[in-house]
Amino acid sequence: MSVIKTADLTRRFGQVTALEELTLEVPRRGVIGLVGPNGSGKSTLIRILLGLITPTSGTAEVLDEPISMPGRYLNRVGALVENPAFLPGLSAKANLLSLAALRGLPASRVDEVLQIIGLTGRENEPVKRFSLGMKQRLGIGAALLPDPELLILDEPTNGLDPAGIAEIRTLLADLARNGRTVVISSHLLAEIETVCDFLVVIRFGRLVYSGPVTALLDRTRQRIEVAAEHARDTTSLAAVLAADGWEVEHTRQGRLSVVADEHQGADLNRCAVRAGLTLKSITPLRGSLEEVFLEMTGISDQDLMAGRAAAAGRKAS
Repeated sequence: MSVIKTADLTRRFGQVTALEELTLEVPRRGVIGLVGPNGSGKSTLIRILLGLITPTSGTAEVLDEPISMPGRYLNRVGALVENPAFLPGLSAKANLLSLAALRGLPASRVDEVLQIIGLTGRENEPVKRFSLGMKQRLGIGAALLPDPELLILDEPTNGLDPAGIAEIRTLLADLARNGRTVVISSHLLAEIETVCDFLVVIRFGRLVYSGPVTALLDRTRQRIEVAAEHARDTTSLAAVLAADGWEVEHTRQGRLSVVADEHQGADLNRCAVRAGLTLKSITPLRGSLEEVFLEMTGISDQDLMAGRAAAAGRKAS
């Protein structure tokens, strides 16, 4: 079953195409990552799903309901689209009570949410004293007030320090374990890799990848890092391995990075022994999500600009 479905979803702003014939299905439950370069269409997609803007063409469903009738599903969706705005002089609890009253929700739900987001004990402090991470948790709490099946968060860790990111990451994982579907848009690929089960990658408004994170990571080039027993032998070891057909690079740490899977460590060791060299370490390394992402979307702004220009040229022809 899918929590979100789109078919040929397109949105244009004048001459700019933010989404182009986007077709995807997002599974229910778990943490779903939505990633792409700036201007790739992530925020546009989120706003369409929330009924904030309408598509130029195409269709979409959220929780099995058409986006043309958002009233059928929005009461089952919680969202944090931009930085949360609260009255700084009021306490966390007072802010949430006000929001609950506006939505016709019972006051008892506020205490439940405060427990979920880990602010019990701090709920009576004015929000102006909160750290950025606490404010972000409070924003997620506001989105959780209706006890939603689907939670959509746009850049929930933006601007947070490592401790704040870790707190939000733990919170999102807990929410998913309790049966919700959590969709997060983020540029922090290390965090996406850590917390997400399923990934959607968008580039120039088009779908690049949709599927499990593990399947995408399988596309990375596996490497083995080797180190000679004596640093003076590193150059000789690199030459020996290269002559044997291995693709070798020097690392900043004075070791060698070899394109090989984890089962080929013994082969590397035998190659070194035949040349009279001794290895101090053989360490299999797995590629990162960032590595695959950059291969898909471009490494630099120049790559992205060239890609956009090429895409525009193909469309014009």
